[in-house]
Amino acid sequence: MRLFKNLIQKYRLQPFVDILLFALIIYSFHLLWWQGGLKHFLSQFAAFEEAEEFLAHQVFLPAAWFVNHIIGYDIHTLHNTLYFPHNGYIAVEGSCSGLKQFYQWFFLMLLFPGPWKHKTWFIPLGLLAIHFFNIIRIILLSVVVMHWPAHWDFIHLWILRPMYYLVMFLLWVWWVEKFKTGGKTETF
Repeated sequence: MRLFKNLIQKYRLQPFVDILLFALIIYSFHLLWWQGGLKHFLSQFAAFEEAEEFLAHQVFLPAAWFVNHIIGYDIHTLHNTLYFPHNGYIAVEGSCSGLKQFYQWFFLMLLFPGPWKHKTWFIPLGLLAIHFFNIIRIILLSVVVMHWPAHWDFIHLWILRPMYYLVMFLLWVWWVEKFKTGGKTETF
């Protein structure tokens, strides 16, 4: 083990090791959620379903308000769904709540090295940032529904959904750069 630490230090590989650990944690908890059956297991409990619906509603409310009052789209809403002119709609369901990303962020920060005195405020800050991005995501999807409805699936699945991970990565980079070692130079 000491040999690996010496090689990492000698060749300045710590950033690559950190990135690998980030990817391993995020992907492992993604697999546990879907292939590992955690989502299915949790779905059997009413409290989980209620939490998903509550969070989805907390995304829906500000996004719908912004789309209607700031962007000025003439929308109608019903049951966490934004209805647009020309029959377009966005349903903000439990799977849109951000709960999976909250779970991934929580365990990433729980498992990643760093001082607990900073984790106690940095984890909730990350959860707020992820939630805020989710609201922005619904707002951006609303613009897509109105102007480029044919591209909605692509933008939803291949641009905005992966951006969750960009947000988490940027927050994590901030953590590594400012807080991981408590402001001290890392030594092995």
